[in-house]
Amino acid sequence: MARGLKSDYSTSTESRAVITPRIKNAAGANPEVYRGLLALSNAAAKLGVPRTTLLLVSLRASQINGCSFCVDMHWRELRDEGEPDEKIFAVSAWREAPYFTDAERVALALTEAGTRLADRADAVSDEIWNEAAQHYDEKGLTALVIGIAAINTWNRLNVITHQSAGEASKAAAEASAKAAHALAAAAAH
Repeated sequence: MARGLKSDYSTSTESRAVITPRIKNAAGANPEVYRGLLALSNAAAKLGVPRTTLLLVSLRASQINGCSFCVDMHWRELRDEGEPDEKIFAVSAWREAPYFTDAERVALALTEAGTRLADRADAVSDEIWNEAAQHYDEKGLTALVIGIAAINTWNRLNVITHQSAGEASKAAAEASAKAAHALAAAAAH
């Protein structure tokens, strides 16, 4: 065990209410990285999967990864898109909740498998993939895979560097909503 680390950090009783970021903004500190990650996220958004489905994917992966910044950002975006609170609150229990379409359910199953790659030898089983293929064409599957990869990258940057929920995640949600509406308007013309 590394010197100074607790053997089981997940059971620490220390208060974690105030987290000091290790780096102010890992992606934002390097504009090239930030632009690249935004391009990846925006590419997924342009492939025909509903924005709300991609936001559900982002919220679920962020819950699994313990990224408070992204959880805070994506629930706000879902609310701004008109999703009901009951649905947003139930994302972590989507299997038992009545609020999700079959297509959203399979997107969430794919998200969980694609986020927890080390949990199983066959991380994304043929069963999960084939179920997804019943609801999404190749373009839609590509959007989901890119969306899952993108949010997992954002989560890792934020968790490793201790970015937490608060004013910055609120501002990020507002900026993301504006960008999404601008993309939608550009696509309509």
